[in-house]
Amino acid sequence: MSKVLLIDDDVELVDMLKEYLEQEKFEVRVAYDGESGVAEALSNQYAIVVLDVMMPRLNGLETLRRIRAKSNLPILMLTAKGDDTDRIIGLELGADDYVPKPCTPRELTARVRAILRRTVIDNPDHSPYSPLAVGALSMWPEQRRATWSGQPLELTSSEFNLLEVLARNAGKPVSKQHLSEQGLGRPLARFDRNIDVHLSSIRQKISTLGSDKSCIQTVYRLGYQFIKE
Repeated sequence: MSKVLLIDDDVELVDMLKEYLEQEKFEVRVAYDGESGVAEALSNQYAIVVLDVMMPRLNGLETLRRIRAKSNLPILMLTAKGDDTDRIIGLELGADDYVPKPCTPRELTARVRAILRRTVIDNPDHSPYSPLAVGALSMWPEQRRATWSGQPLELTSSEFNLLEVLARNAGKPVSKQHLSEQGLGRPLARFDRNIDVHLSSIRQKISTLGSDKSCIQTVYRLGYQFIKE
């Protein structure tokens, strides 16, 4: 049974989401403010966090920042409908995906399942001792671990998934639709910038490890490509 942490001060919404998630066989805990939410999230008890942006005392973005500073736990953000700024900032801070409010419990549950499916990978063709290796990149999907030139590459769940898809298709353009379906577990929505923000973050993280050129290339009208060295 996957354990979900809901961090949101909207008692009525939280009660509705909690009831639905429990009907779907999830175990759910609730934190009604960011400070207690951070403490719970870092307790190593949860498979995923669902985090609201708008909260008193400690807002959702600062809560996300504090969690992400110490953990790569998958985080799904709840954002105001039409507020692209909060969504983009959340993704840049390391959120794995977002759902605009108001949302239905069914939609939220589907997003949670999609993230968890991509977080727990069972691939018998690759042992923990046989990494997926392309150039300076090595990835161990079963361990959710990656390195660049032997240095740990710290990635969020969605970043890991997207980079794995690109690495498995190294040297070939991969469409944003395919990246969204395989990396995020859902079809690409119109005007969806998740892929772009996640890949920008991956590029920045690789550059901090000493790479002076981008291994992820934008292919005009086609998508993205991992460059084979």
